[in-house]
Amino acid sequence: MKKLIYSVVALCLGASLASCSSDYLDLYPDNSTGPNVIFATTENAQLAVNGMTRLMSQQYQGFNQWFNGEGTIKTLYGNFTGNDYHRLYNNSGMAAIANGSNSQNSSSIYDYYPWFYYYQLISNANSIIMHIDEAQGTEQDRAFVKAEALTFRAYSYSQLLQIYGKRWMDSNNGATRGVVLRLDESKGNMPLSTLADCYTQIYKDLDEAVRLFTLSGKKRPSGNNHLPNLNAAYAVYARAAINREDWATAAKYAALARQGYPLMTNDEYKEGFNTPNSEWIWSVYSSEQESLYFYQYFAYEGSNSSSSTWSKRPAAISKELYDRIPSTDLRRDLFLDPKTDDYNAASSAAGAELTSRARNEYGDRLYEKSSIFAFMQLKQMTKVQPGVGEMNLFRSAEMYLIEAEADCHLNKEADARRLLIELNNASGRNPEYTCDKSGDELLEEVRLYTRIELWGEGRDWFNYKRWGLPIVRHSSAQGGSFLQVFAGTIAPDANNGWTWVVPSKEIDYNSDVLGNEK
Repeated sequence: MKKLIYSVVALCLGASLASCSSDYLDLYPDNSTGPNVIFATTENAQLAVNGMTRLMSQQYQGFNQWFNGEGTIKTLYGNFTGNDYHRLYNNSGMAAIANGSNSQNSSSIYDYYPWFYYYQLISNANSIIMHIDEAQGTEQDRAFVKAEALTFRAYSYSQLLQIYGKRWMDSNNGATRGVVLRLDESKGNMPLSTLADCYTQIYKDLDEAVRLFTLSGKKRPSGNNHLPNLNAAYAVYARAAINREDWATAAKYAALARQGYPLMTNDEYKEGFNTPNSEWIWSVYSSEQESLYFYQYFAYEGSNSSSSTWSKRPAAISKELYDRIPSTDLRRDLFLDPKTDDYNAASSAAGAELTSRARNEYGDRLYEKSSIFAFMQLKQMTKVQPGVGEMNLFRSAEMYLIEAEADCHLNKEADARRLLIELNNASGRNPEYTCDKSGDELLEEVRLYTRIELWGEGRDWFNYKRWGLPIVRHSSAQGGSFLQVFAGTIAPDANNGWTWVVPSKEIDYNSDVLGNEK
């Protein structure tokens, strides 16, 4: 059975980046198992879904060693490029990524990677959706597998639209271009669909996924948080709707998504964000047996990782955001507060006293040879050296925040305040938290706690884009903590409104996108 799983994975990995953009459409290479076998039974089809989860943590060496599925999206596209995440690495190449310099270069691997990655998932989902109705098995099993595939497809298209599409407020009600809306196994030319049409399809996929999950009466097997389920479909729906500024839909599905997924305890919050707990709705699979070693997500993000990528160049929260976290808030303790200890303001490098205190107070959260910096993160930890650990895609806290944000726009301010109090006070994160804000101040409060709660989880840039807010990174001389190469302001209208261009590999392969690629 395990061999079959990897055969399924080979459906997406059989082509190299040296060829054209049809790579992700090479569904059945000669050396892999064909559809008659893969979709002969619902059991085999479920293995195909399992193969898709593997793609979310697969290393894509044709690009670069650190391209590793969903972890790369979180690190390079969500964190690095955002407002509140600071990599303590004085390097112009990293600065180019952080400052969005690659987004308008259609030949850049950074422009191509999300397109390549998410269309691999879409291609596999399409095959499952098209063939599962003929698979031997119960109606319930067919319904569940198809719902999983539809959820994967909707999630992938939602991510693509956030990267390659205009923010909704700039889209003329969705009239601007979206992405190629490929819903079958075809490989021919196909034009870009509008942003509105893409969101219509995402909603359609999720409506059907919800119907089929419900029809199946099945639950996701215990311990398989990396597989989508009904709540995962609701969560994808909520995030897609908030990006579309469909406030009522976002609020509805955010509330549904978190049902049965209570907020984690304070103890769980401190465990390193590497293992699913009560709050995690959908996650990315990882195991020691399938480690990418120094190229896995937690080798870049884990505060205790032995990887030199982390231990010499850790990540930190921006000083300005840290200063806004109340002293009574649990989340403040997940970053190294310099207090009165000396550190180099320009580089954030710790002096002797701060280094000693960090090792004494946080020794269990640090690699013994880690360089110490002020405000370095201690939130995420590798589970097994150097980088093994599971990543969350959706958790209930985000759903609280999505619903609260939507409620602000729906003039349901009492509900928004209640949700903030539940998330921050009733949860134990900050037992002294209260909220009496209204109007723009309340919306700003929701945004602030979105930044605090989800720091380092790959949503920073995505949220700032949809909010239409400038990214502002101050250097130490300006009262902040960013290295000079990362400091500056990125206006909402910069880089074509933060809209990544259609990759040249897609244009070379698919000439129908010409003329509507802007």
